[in-house]
This record gives sequence, C-alpha cells and structure tokens, in this order.
Amino acid sequence: MPDSPEQPHAPQHRRSTPKRRVLVTGATGYIGGRLAPRLIEAGFDVRVFVRSPDKLIGVPWAGDVEVAQGDLTDADSVRAALEGVDVLYYLAHAMAGKGAFEETEAEAARTVAAEAKAAGVSRIVYLGGLHPDGPLSPHLESRKRVGEILLASGVPTAALQAGVVIGSGSASFEMIRHLTDVLPYMPAPRWVRNWIQPIAVRDVLHYLIGSADVPADVNRAFDIGGPDVLRYGQMMNGYAVEAGLKQRPIAPLPVLTPWLASQWVNLVTPIPRSLAIPLVASLQYDCVVREHDIDEVVPKPEGGLTGYRRAVRLALGKMRDGEVETSWQDGSVDGAPSDPLPSDPDWSGHTVFTDDRSTDMKASPEQLWRVIEGIGGDNGWYSFPLAWAARGWMDRLVGGVGLRRGRRSPTSLRPGDALDWWRVESIERRNFLRLRAEMKVPGKAWLEMFVSDGPEGGAHYRQRAVFFPTGLSGRLYWFAILPFHGVIFSGMLNRISSAASKEPVERSAVSEQERRR
Repeated sequence: MPDSPEQPHAPQHRRSTPKRRVLVTGATGYIGGRLAPRLIEAGFDVRVFVRSPDKLIGVPWAGDVEVAQGDLTDADSVRAALEGVDVLYYLAHAMAGKGAFEETEAEAARTVAAEAKAAGVSRIVYLGGLHPDGPLSPHLESRKRVGEILLASGVPTAALQAGVVIGSGSASFEMIRHLTDVLPYMPAPRWVRNWIQPIAVRDVLHYLIGSADVPADVNRAFDIGGPDVLRYGQMMNGYAVEAGLKQRPIAPLPVLTPWLASQWVNLVTPIPRSLAIPLVASLQYDCVVREHDIDEVVPKPEGGLTGYRRAVRLALGKMRDGEVETSWQDGSVDGAPSDPLPSDPDWSGHTVFTDDRSTDMKASPEQLWRVIEGIGGDNGWYSFPLAWAARGWMDRLVGGVGLRRGRRSPTSLRPGDALDWWRVESIERRNFLRLRAEMKVPGKAWLEMFVSDGPEGGAHYRQRAVFFPTGLSGRLYWFAILPFHGVIFSGMLNRISSAASKEPVERSAVSEQERRR
C-alpha cells in the first residue's frame, strides 16, 4: 500500500517493547505538531512541553498526550516536565525572534541540558540547520550553538541538521510557492545559484522518530537531506512544473543584498519580514549534505527518500484537499500569546474603542456559523475588498504579516490558527469566534463574532471590533479610520447575513445528493 501524502513510514517505527516516555518541546510548531501524533502511533508515551496549553485546543491528538506547561529557560518547569522521561525532542527555535535571541536560545539549551542530565534522560534528539563551515548568519550560528550545548550535556544526543524542508505549510515551501506564483519574471539575488539539498517533511519525521533508538554511545551531529541537490532557482522552476505553471526566467542581480532581498520576500509572499530575514540569510550559503552517516544508525525509509518534485506534489495535494496539518503560521508573530480580552471591554482603567453591530436573519445558526468559520483566506471578509487589500499592503510595507497569509484549512478553525492578519484567540463552535489582530497598529485589536438563536426563529448575529489604543497615536489611528467603519463593518454584517442564507441547510444532505449525481 502506498504511503499517504507527507506521512513518514510509521510501520518501520512501531514498537513491541514496553512504552517509553518522550518529551516533545516545540510541540505547537511546524515540526513538533506533526511529530507528536506520529510518536503516539509508533508506540511512545508522549508528553509535550508548551508555554500555552490553550494552543492545543482543537488539535486532534491533544487528548492522547500529557501536557506540561512552562518555559525552557525556567529550570523548575523543565525539571518537572522531564520527570520519568527517556527521550527528549528539542525542537524549539526562535526563528522570528527579536533582540538578543541568540543568548535566549543558548540559555534555554543550557537549562534543558543540565536538567536532562540530572533527570537521567537517556537520549536527546535535536533538529538544527544544515550549514557549511565558516561564518554563518545569526540564526544558523545560534542553531549550531544550541546543538553544541546539547552535545556537551553528558546526555547522548543526536543532532540532526536539515536544510530547506519541503512540505505543506513550511515557511521555505511557502516562500518558493509564492515567489513562483506571483512573479512571471524573477529578478533575484545571487543566492538563486547556490546549491541546496532540500528534504521532504515526511523524511525529517522519519529520521526524528528513528533517532530515538540509535545506540546509546552515539553522541554527534548528522546531516540529513533528500536525494536531490539543486540550485535554488531550479527549485522554484521545479515547483512551477508541478503547479502547472510556465517555468520562470531568473536573472541573478548582484545588487540585491540579503537585507533588500528579505524586504522583497516580505512584499511578494506571506512571509513577514521578521521571518524572511533569517530565511534569506540562511540561503547565502551552499547547504548540501557532507556525510550520510545517519544511514548507519537510522535506515532509510522504505522505498527511499522523497525527491524534491514529489515532495512538492505531495504538499500541493495536501493544500488542495484542505489537509494542511501544521503551518509556519502556527507561531504568533511576537512569539507569545497576547493577553486575553476582558469579557467586558468597558473595564475600569483602560481606554477602549468598540464598533458593535448586530442583525437578525432567517438563516439558521448552523448556516451562519459555517460562513463565520469559513471567513478569510479565499473566501475573503465579505466587505469592501479594495479597502481590505489596501490595508494589507500597508501592513506589508511596514513589515507586518499582510492579508495574504491565508488559513490552514478552508472550512475549520482552531485556537492559534493564523487567519490572514488575524490569529484565532478563542472559538466556541456554533456560538463564538474571537480573532486577535497581528497587523501593525498602535494598540491591540480584536474582532469578535457571536451566533445565537433569533427571537423569531433563524439566527441572531453580532459582531464587535475592539481596539485598545497605545498613547496618542493609537487614539488618532482609531479616529482616522472611524469614517470607514460604516462601510467596512456594516457591509460585513450584511454580506455575512446574505451568505448565510445561501448556505445549505443540511451539509450532510447536500453531500448525499452530490454522491448520487
């Protein structure tokens, strides 16, 4: 039977021995969110270490793991999380970190290393970055340093070093995809001629799971990569072929410095500037596997490693089917959840502005909820598209996430999901959705949508925009956009009501009719 898309070859890792407990750090991230359920399937007893357990609400495998809360720089919380743990997966990175992120990452690694040694952990598995010798970008240097700290911990460590990871939702894949989709002609920096050895996410997961069982005396770094070595420009055109596009002419321009290139990536892709800078900086070097020693301790997947174009094809299939499991978008822009919105915004001691509107409709609450849960992404925001697009471009110009970030799934949301320039902060299905703005604004902003039964049947819909201004600039910002609220928010109210009335009354009944056709 062929493997399902992007899945590691789990049967090779099924365990008949008694369960061992593993701790996964970075479990709400792109790799960690995929690794945890596969470790469960492979027979491990899984504990995850997270700063915010709320980010696991709605995650399908959340009920099958033990959740430990804390921060990697806090020795007490790390110590408690490591109790009884046999294998530690270290997958936490400050990819979009600000300020002295290098020292923060090093401090976290030193804390974890010391506590893992004291707890009697038998194996650390770390995922770092593939890199050449010599000077490195700050983020690659930091990842290398973290690996060195873990290798010196006294706990046997397998430090896997991967380059560009190709899979639905990965930041590297999204950058390739959007650069190729948007630009028919590619003026590009010189690094498009650099050699890259990408690896499919399914193969990364295979090596991570297999590394739990390497011999006890193994304490070293391993390069991992797929079977293809390509120039970055070839990767973009390989994507174009799989996506049914014409191959793009690419002209390397020596004037595009890494900083300028990251601004360009920020403007034409959904990748925000804070993430584009480290991604582009890491592409300044040839990133090619120098040794294949991992094959001596972790056998290759059944059928071999996944080639680049097949990895692209699998990723596109996942996107087409709405089955993107995890995404680079899952991490908050500032790296931490915002403060929760008070239930009553008119609370004492804080200036707050609101736009509160409601309406009754003949559509049922279920019909209305399906529209609300499907908002954003390709479905748009049901009001004045030009105004939303203009605001998105303004945000991109100042380094924000903009409006093109899209959504993980076209039909369902869960806490922590990115939704264009919003983040799902809270969701109660059929009743309530709260979105927190991640655009660049002088304050904090939320959009809330409420669904309830109407007074005479049908549904009652209420939407509320809430803004906590910061200083004078925040207040001026609110009053500057106030004239547009009547157009944007009233139009949104009316169009959502209209869209709900067109939703099928019973989705299951419609599906049955479609099957009969």
